[in-house]
Amino acid sequence: MEKETLKDILLLQNKRKKEESIPRTLLKKIEEYKKTPFIIIISGVRRCGKSTLLNQIHTDDCYYVNFDDERFINFTVDDFQKLYELLIELFEEKDIFLFDEIQNIKGWERFVRRLHDEKKKIYVTGSNASMLSRELGTHLTGRNISLQLFPFSFKEFLNLKKYKLKNIDSLTSIEKSKIKRLFNEYLTEGGFPEYLQTKKEEYLKNVYENILYRDIIVRHHIPSEKPIKETVYFSASNISKEISFNTIKKLTGLTSATTIREYFEYLENSYLIFLAPRYDFSLKKQTYYNKKVYFIDTGMAKVIGFKVSEDAGRLLENLVFLELKRQNHEIFFHKQKKECDFILRKGNKIINAIQVTYSLEKNKEREIDGLIEALKRYNLKEGLILTMHEETEFIKDNKKIHVKPVWKWMIEKP
Repeated sequence: MEKETLKDILLLQNKRKKEESIPRTLLKKIEEYKKTPFIIIISGVRRCGKSTLLNQIHTDDCYYVNFDDERFINFTVDDFQKLYELLIELFEEKDIFLFDEIQNIKGWERFVRRLHDEKKKIYVTGSNASMLSRELGTHLTGRNISLQLFPFSFKEFLNLKKYKLKNIDSLTSIEKSKIKRLFNEYLTEGGFPEYLQTKKEEYLKNVYENILYRDIIVRHHIPSEKPIKETVYFSASNISKEISFNTIKKLTGLTSATTIREYFEYLENSYLIFLAPRYDFSLKKQTYYNKKVYFIDTGMAKVIGFKVSEDAGRLLENLVFLELKRQNHEIFFHKQKKECDFILRKGNKIINAIQVTYSLEKNKEREIDGLIEALKRYNLKEGLILTMHEETEFIKDNKKIHVKPVWKWMIEKP
């Protein structure tokens, strides 16, 4: 890459003023690792706020380079030394490096390892989980901490709306009504930061198409875009439901369910879609069961899918799934005679069972029986039902059941 071009880019990128933005909850976790020698890897879907997060970390002691810039198209691993020398020449010697979307440069991990060996502090962002983990596993094993950033949580959404959260246990009925109104907006609009500022659906469509074409179709050399677009459309239209690879195979006209499996691997690696497996003590059985599908954002699913916004219960379940992902839980669903939406595992042990329903009144017996079956199956003493409005607790079959509104559960989480 031409030295002068690189120089111009670096000068421009490092002139950025620190803009006022919503502090992300992940900042606390990043702060915990600030004084450690680890490389901090922050991954997440495009446009979820990774660059803004780096801007919140950025101080005068840092270098900043954003590789998601079309002018880096001719940049190769051989140019990293030139980049390093130019950073020192332009901005003096510093010990902290912020690299945005560095996955775009093949071989980046070798340069980052060299900086790490020189005792530099490095923060890296990327929007492809597989590429980051593969490269980290090859050259940076044991040297990094991997964190995931998602679109706004409900707490961050309230912050955006300038709602000052008071003590949750002393909320008045008026304050609860205000929070519920904002939660209804969050449920349907989702958490993509820039979209929430404008509410232009074209923005979400553009983000989706960027992910689909740049991160999946081009990167994985998919010959025809139609089958994978139909796969995403089907998934967005069926969030929080069980899906079968064979059903999607027939829908798309493809001849192999293995191809559909690969599509979902690409979609998960790009953080667009997630699959939750049905839990079984046998890993082999678990592999062959149907999966439940969830989307990165309810607002985007509504724009891309078919009539998903008409089923608020499914949107609610999708929101709970995303919150559990933010909390870094290992998530499954339970299905035997009855069903339970979420089973959480830590190590080899099931630690929690959660049922989600818009209203417990309409489906009381089914929801409670599904949760009780899961509690008995995994030897748990208590379980949780999340609803839109109800709040109570009771004992059934010697199991304690907590019923709580989703909005309350989301804001009382640390």
